[in-house]
Amino acid sequence: MSPHAMEEDATNAYQSLSETTDHDDPRWAFGSGFDEVEAEITAPAPADPATLAAYCLMLGDDALVLQHRLSEWVANAPELEEEVALANIALDLLGQARVLLARAGHLTDSDEDSLAYLRDQAEFRNVALVEQPDDLDFARCIARLLVFSTWRLALLQRLEGSADPVVAAVAAKGVKEVAYHRDYAARWTLRLGDGTAVSHDRMQAAVDWVWPFVDELFRTSDAERALPGVAVDPADTREEVETVLAEVLRRATLTPPRAKPVGTVGGRGGRQGLHTEHLGHVVDELQSLARRHPGASW
Repeated sequence: MSPHAMEEDATNAYQSLSETTDHDDPRWAFGSGFDEVEAEITAPAPADPATLAAYCLMLGDDALVLQHRLSEWVANAPELEEEVALANIALDLLGQARVLLARAGHLTDSDEDSLAYLRDQAEFRNVALVEQPDDLDFARCIARLLVFSTWRLALLQRLEGSADPVVAAVAAKGVKEVAYHRDYAARWTLRLGDGTAVSHDRMQAAVDWVWPFVDELFRTSDAERALPGVAVDPADTREEVETVLAEVLRRATLTPPRAKPVGTVGGRGGRQGLHTEHLGHVVDELQSLARRHPGASW
C-alpha cells in the first residue's frame, strides 16, 4: 500500500499523525519517508515485536480508558464550554489510542478494533488511575486529568526520541495535545482550589481521592525494562511530575496528600492485567455494541 493509497482510507488510524511529517505527501502518517507500510511496522532491532506490542498496548489502553471516562461528561459538564473542552480532550486521547493499538495490532497480526472491542478485562494494560469513576464530580475529573496529563506529557516528551518511528511520531503529536490537557486541568485546579471555601474543600477532597493512584504511574514494567531506546522508564519522570504537581497545588492553596498508595497483588497491577472492579464496567460499556453486532459495519 502506498502513502497515497492511505490518503484515501479515512478509517486508517495512522493518518492522524500527518501533522508530524515533512514528507512530500502531507497525509503520509509516519513522517519517515518509507515507501511501504510494511517497512514502517517492523520493530526496530533489537526490540522484540511482542514486547513492543505490549508497550504500545500499555500506552494505548491508558488513553482509551481515560477517553471513555471523559466522554461520560458529555451532556453532564457544568457549562457548555467545559463539555466541549472535555470532549475534545477525549478525542485527542482516542486518536492516540487508535494509533498505538493499530501499531500493536500490526506487530501481533491483529487490528485496533479487535484490541479495543474483543479483549477481556484482564487483557487490558492500563494503570488504575484512568479506570476510576469520578461519579460526575467535576473536581475529581480535573484532579485525575491534572495527574494523568502531567505524567503523560513527561513520558511523551521523552518518547519523541524513541527508536520506534511510530511511537516517536505519536509522542511528537501528542506532546502538543497533552500540553493543552495539562494546562486546562491546572487552570481549573487553581480556580477551584483558590476560589470559594466550598470549591477549595471539594478540590482538596478530589486531590485526596486521586492521590493513592499516583505511585503506580512510576512503577517500571518488564516491557519497559526490555525496550531500552524505545520505551521510557516511568521512574525517570517522577521528579519532574512531582515538582509540577507540587507547584500547581501550592498555587491553588491545596495541601499535598499523605495517602497510602494502592498496592499490588503478588507484584501485579494494571500493567500486568490486574485491575480494580471499575474497569469491568468500562469495558462492558465500551464493547457492548461491537459484541452485540460482531463484524457489523456502517
